[in-house]
Amino acid sequence: MSVGKWLLGLMSGTSMDGIDAALIKSDGYRVTETGMTLSYNYSPEQRSLLQSVMGEGKDVRVAEEQMTRWHHDAVTALLNKANLTSEDVELIGFHGQTTFHDPSRRITVQIGNGDLLAKLSGIPVVNDFRKADVAAGGEGAPFAPLYHQALAQDLEKPLVVLNIGGVSNITYLDPDGTVLACDTGPGNGLIDDWVEKHFGQAMDEGGKIAAKGTVNTAALDVMLDKPFFDQAPPKSLDRYDFNLDAVQNLNPEDGAATLTAFTAAVNAKIVGFLPKRPERWVVTGGGRHNPVLMEALRSALGVAVDPVERVGWDGDALEAQAFAFLAKRSQLELPLSLPTTTKVPEPCLGGVLHAA
Repeated sequence: MSVGKWLLGLMSGTSMDGIDAALIKSDGYRVTETGMTLSYNYSPEQRSLLQSVMGEGKDVRVAEEQMTRWHHDAVTALLNKANLTSEDVELIGFHGQTTFHDPSRRITVQIGNGDLLAKLSGIPVVNDFRKADVAAGGEGAPFAPLYHQALAQDLEKPLVVLNIGGVSNITYLDPDGTVLACDTGPGNGLIDDWVEKHFGQAMDEGGKIAAKGTVNTAALDVMLDKPFFDQAPPKSLDRYDFNLDAVQNLNPEDGAATLTAFTAAVNAKIVGFLPKRPERWVVTGGGRHNPVLMEALRSALGVAVDPVERVGWDGDALEAQAFAFLAKRSQLELPLSLPTTTKVPEPCLGGVLHAA
């Protein structure tokens, strides 16, 4: 049974490859219907503008306005695709673009002008989802776990939902209802940086470059020897907390292979911190399209690892859907994060509403 009007979610992730837009219907507890989705791909110039404001203390005003207008373009395109008008949409959940994240100093920055998007679209907008969590002492990430829990109500547990974007993060769902979440380490980010540097490509499409290389175990061990991996969840990191120093002397193919193995290994390292050993992982985000990475995950984890499509979810739209869901929860003054998902001291509300 459907609930009310559509909710529209927007996500521009740490990979900075574009905007995902998605429609769902929800009462803030359950997902009653999923609708049309759309991907708005960034041009090299758009991506370059966003890259120019990554880090602390940057002047983001021009990039923020431009990026907000790109999001409005994505909203318009999705409504046209779905044959809907602004009157059919109750709320937009607007994540924005993370440009800096340091929860140890209670700082997280997601650029995106919610007021401008509300005026352009004629639809109320909720944004600034992470700020309240970080201000209260939480990690501010990951933020999709409660949506994963809502989707997975009928799936066998324990289950891990692994999102591989620029950063990797997991949601662990226990049979007793416990939700545990954290960032686990780099996802596609380092692989993308390496491939762009050596091949001028945005990504290692299909893992074809890594497939030609050999994993350098010495470099892999150096990358894994970081305090972050010994910390118990919840925990989070910034897209740029890790770099390419350990692989800089490798040839391009071996570097890609080693970085791919690194992404798999960081997820295997989290298993020891989970309450129960999950026998199944389902993968969302761009990483699930990389067969070399997926096989490396199966080898490192020793269990079933499937794209989320195997359980009927849309991995290209999942994070956008999550922020539509969180917008509804924000409107209802329901928690967006928990002590077990972001280490916030108590269940935390969040989001800022901008009227149309």
